[in-house]
Amino acid sequence: MIKDQWNAFFNQNVAIAPTGKGSLDGLVFSVKDVFAIQHYQSSAGNPTWLRTHEESKRNAVAIDMLLNQGAKLSGTTHTDELMYSLNGENFHYGTPINPKAPDRIPGGSSSGSAVSVAAQTVDFSLGTDTGGSVRIPSSYCGIYGFRPTHGAVPIEGVIPLAKSYDTVGWMANSIDLLLKIGRVLLPQLKEDGDFTNIEFAEEAWELLEGETKAAFSPFLKLLEEESENSRWQRISQEGLAEWSSVFRTIQGIEIWKEHEQWIKKENPTFGPGISERFSWTSTLKKEQNEDAYKLREKITNELTHLLGEDGILVIPTAPGGAPLLNLQGEAAEKYRAKTMSLSCIAGLARLPQVTLPVVEVNGIPVGLSLIANRNQDLKLLRWSQRFLRKIDQSFVTSKRGENV
Repeated sequence: MIKDQWNAFFNQNVAIAPTGKGSLDGLVFSVKDVFAIQHYQSSAGNPTWLRTHEESKRNAVAIDMLLNQGAKLSGTTHTDELMYSLNGENFHYGTPINPKAPDRIPGGSSSGSAVSVAAQTVDFSLGTDTGGSVRIPSSYCGIYGFRPTHGAVPIEGVIPLAKSYDTVGWMANSIDLLLKIGRVLLPQLKEDGDFTNIEFAEEAWELLEGETKAAFSPFLKLLEEESENSRWQRISQEGLAEWSSVFRTIQGIEIWKEHEQWIKKENPTFGPGISERFSWTSTLKKEQNEDAYKLREKITNELTHLLGEDGILVIPTAPGGAPLLNLQGEAAEKYRAKTMSLSCIAGLARLPQVTLPVVEVNGIPVGLSLIANRNQDLKLLRWSQRFLRKIDQSFVTSKRGENV
């Protein structure tokens, strides 16, 4: 066992041998500390949660699917409290160290999972992604990350946050392995076919500063050349800030519905930022926010129509590299708002999204994201694999290790 010098693990001693043989033989994975593991109690990033919940009677379904294909589970990883942050800075258990930028946050809430992969202590890791919790840490830590179509991967045995957004996602150091895991967790989906329409969301790219946007230019040009039907256009009539507000409101309503009883009963201590967020969710009423639900439905319909059967939407995963550790106040909120404006797109329409670590700016990773229509997950991963193999190595600023 590799020593956890990166503070990635909540419990590195948790281990489960494979239960079968298959495509994942010999691979080792970690899991975010929100997945049920038989005879183990998940912390959800909060000591009060750990103290007030019992051990699980069985494994989460996704874990069993991986074990059955020959993978070994090794360790549970740190998460933000009750998965409600994009930073990865845990008030109770500390912050996992971003191997690509130790003076910067790793991203959350699947922070430990991303770090365990980036530090190469495991081959891959499971996380959860509600509002960006796999995609953002993957971008910050310079690894491959995937959020699947909502509901496509079994989520039984995972502590919920906001059920209409919650997904089981995964991270790895190669696109090949990301696809291999997808084939295990999404056996019902097809991967054949091609994407002939490539859409670039203008307002998403406007969130980037000049230097960061310039670093993406060679890759955007290559993407444009991949299809005769590529175009730049605005996708949000209301603006991404309004889309983000809709996402946050519905998410907040669901979070309070899910955790109100436990919070009122146990009165847990939450860290800065998390505490204020939960207080805000307690003020939300579904009947007072019907417009948000209507707008979400409109957004879903528009994105579904835009992408059709053969379209990909191209956006930056994050507005830039990972922020510095302990960033507070207005600067932190401004960056979080930009980040949510990007991550809410796939979240609102419950679409699959892959983030690719193709860019570094002054040595700091920033992910490139591709979004496809519902249930085109494997097709998206397979297309991404082919695209990356076409990229000239002179453009690549991160080591990808394509072979598993």
